[in-house]
Amino acid sequence: MRALGLDPVHDTRRTFDGLLTAMSRPGTVQPVPDPADHAVVATLVDHEVTIATESDRLGDALAGQGRLERAPPAEADIVHAPHRAGWNVRECERGTLIEPSEGATIVYRVDSISAGRDTGTSVTLSGPGVDGTTTLSVSLPESELSALAAAQADYPRGVDAVFAAGNRVATVPRSVTMEVA
Repeated sequence: MRALGLDPVHDTRRTFDGLLTAMSRPGTVQPVPDPADHAVVATLVDHEVTIATESDRLGDALAGQGRLERAPPAEADIVHAPHRAGWNVRECERGTLIEPSEGATIVYRVDSISAGRDTGTSVTLSGPGVDGTTTLSVSLPESELSALAAAQADYPRGVDAVFAAGNRVATVPRSVTMEVA
């Protein structure tokens, strides 16, 4: 993914490691290559995965490698949100009771993320991978995070959310309960 300024071997491995840690420890903030949203998408997308993105740069880079299979947000496997979402996350694919893994992964580019209460909207997480509860602050409107919580309220169905800021990521997997503060 050199077109995005990413080393296709080392940076995707670092991103995968960061995502794996973030998914297994929801609410923690993990380092990845910068820009984090591009690194995450470049790591997750292959020729079998559909993507919705408004980023021409990212779309062109994926197309240049034969990995761009576009779909609307309601049907895409990966939904890249580099700006405030112009679609409703509750309309994204949430999988089925038999195949919950068919739910979409939403990659939000945000200005800031932090463990604990900080600037932005705070969410309280509980469930697998969280010791009791933990708090995550994300620079998204409360309405977007409430919509995300609603999209995840029918476990095991739901979406996985990745918040990407600079060179850091945090995740909220579909298995976690999220309450907007």
